[in-house]
Order: sequence, then C-alpha cells, then structure tokens
Amino acid sequence: MANILIAVTGSIASYKSADLVSSLKKQGHDITVLMTEAAREFIQPLTLQVLSQNPVHLDVMQEPYPDQVNHIERGKETDLFIVVPATANTIAKLAHGFADNMVTSTALALPDHVKKLVAPAMNTKMYDHPATQANLKTLETYGYQIISPKESLLACGDYGKGALADLNTILERIKETLDEQTL
Repeated sequence: MANILIAVTGSIASYKSADLVSSLKKQGHDITVLMTEAAREFIQPLTLQVLSQNPVHLDVMQEPYPDQVNHIERGKETDLFIVVPATANTIAKLAHGFADNMVTSTALALPDHVKKLVAPAMNTKMYDHPATQANLKTLETYGYQIISPKESLLACGDYGKGALADLNTILERIKETLDEQTL
C-alpha cells in the first residue's frame, strides 16, 4: 500500500479530512497528516492522529528527531501528497513558492516523483476569482492535479461552485493517481 501525506488547511471543510484519513487507513495505506494553524481551529490534531495512527505534524520549526529535518523527511517517505481541503490562501502560497508553515514547506521540498493532488474548498467568489484560477493553473504546471470542487449550498449561505468534492470522488482520484504510479 502507499504512503500518503494529507495536508489539511483552514476551511470549514477540514472536518471532512477525518473521513478521508479513516477511509484510506482502512484500505491499508500509511497516512501522515500535516496541518496549518488555521486548520486547528476547525479540527483537532488528536482526531487525525488517532485515525491515522501516526503523529500529526503542525509546526515547521518543531524537529522531533535531531538527525532529521522534519519537513524534508516527510516528503521523502511519501508516494502521494494531497491538500484537502485546500484554501485559496494555501493554493496561493503553493503557487508562489511560499514555505511559511508545515504544509507549504513540505510541499516545496517534495521529490519530483511524488504525485500531488489539490482539492479546493472555498466560497464561490473566492474560487472563481482570477487570482485563484491563475494559481490553480500554475499548480498544474508544477504537476499538481486538481480535484474540482462541487456546486452546492456553502457554509456561508451562498450557492455555487466551491464545496469540497465528495469523499468518494476524492478517494477515486487518489486510487487513479496511485494506479498510474504503479504502471
């Protein structure tokens, strides 16, 4: 089975990452979770630690092993990196090479062979904004595959495209991506 690195960012959809971690773990994958500070406002790291059966990595400056650089080692050990949910802020940081938290630092240090997925979740206006669309196109040039959000009633009360893709859609894209890697 695969080593999957799941990056959780600060969206109301962050709570859905628990189901993703649980489902992938039940399939036999080794799951490691990274979180931004904003994600911690929506879901507790302990939840994801229990479900993944691995420590959750929160702080790029925390180095639990003196002989390793944590954000570098995480990337070396992964087959697939997925940001779910991916906020407009994190998408912009990834597109422009920012490395100011555990998620973005690890992403920037990923080896070339690692498959990368991004599942956006945000308000429709934020998703449709030309800056976000340009950032997503930039990520595609870096080898990221985008899992499009769905059209739905959003947490803010607006209706439109921006809701995190359904769990089954995300799981299917992960499976397809991992299957491509083994061909």
